[in-house]
Amino acid sequence: MSYIPTLSRTRVQAWIEEGRVTVNGALTRRPADRLTLGDFIELAFPDTPPLPTPPAQEMPLDVLYEDDHLLALNKPPGLLVHPTPKERADTLWNGLLFRAKAWGEGNLPGLVHRLDRDTSGVLLVAKNRPVLAALARALRSKEAEKHYLALVYGRIEAPKGRIDLGILRHPEDRRRWAASKNEGQPSSTLWERIAEAERAPLTLLSCRLLTGRTHQIRVHLSAQGWPIVGDPLYGEPRYLGIVDPEIRERCRQFPRQALHARRLVFMHPVTRQRVEVEAGVPEDLAGLLRAAGLARIV
Repeated sequence: MSYIPTLSRTRVQAWIEEGRVTVNGALTRRPADRLTLGDFIELAFPDTPPLPTPPAQEMPLDVLYEDDHLLALNKPPGLLVHPTPKERADTLWNGLLFRAKAWGEGNLPGLVHRLDRDTSGVLLVAKNRPVLAALARALRSKEAEKHYLALVYGRIEAPKGRIDLGILRHPEDRRRWAASKNEGQPSSTLWERIAEAERAPLTLLSCRLLTGRTHQIRVHLSAQGWPIVGDPLYGEPRYLGIVDPEIRERCRQFPRQALHARRLVFMHPVTRQRVEVEAGVPEDLAGLLRAAGLARIV
């Protein structure tokens, strides 16, 4: 939501009391209710109809880990995480609301972090607000690790490195973010070259987030001159320079950014045990890696 300089606290309180605000899909009328990091908030302005509550929907969920406090999912590509004003159903949130019916009274899902619609892989979900807050702290700690696989255009000489660039809103396109040496939120990404394709200028990278900014890996890799294959916002049509016809066509037709949240390591906020969760590579990305001769690597 954009900043509205004329908006007062009294006006916002009135909207809450009128039932124009939902938190994690549930209507709230108490301005004094406390929020937790990761809460999903929606506001229906007075000139728009009130937002309907997102429906709970039964859907298959690829659960990688679950206990009484949290669960980790392998999110497929193409699945929207949260409802929007235009898409109220068929999102991961709808499926989580249905699953939460078996969690007991007072438990509702809370997303500890986000994945873009077309990014696949590990997604962590808390079952109640205290655990949500504790998990958010755990993922910000030095013990936490978030590892991604990214297939990028270009050949990279160095075996590994670190990208330290600020991230800020793109000045001309509000959908995008930009990298800067001197401005924006400080952001750091570690990367390591896993392998290079022999028949095309493609490199498979393992990336570890040290900070968690919006589109961080996509922005950082693009700023280095290594755009992710298929990225609709930060990519380039470099498949035109690939000589091998099969690989060129595979890259041209790949419908999303070739980015997968492969592994998540964190300290369990209740048991205090180290938890490590890994998500297998989805078939669309696996097929692209096979065509590039890189499937054996992962």
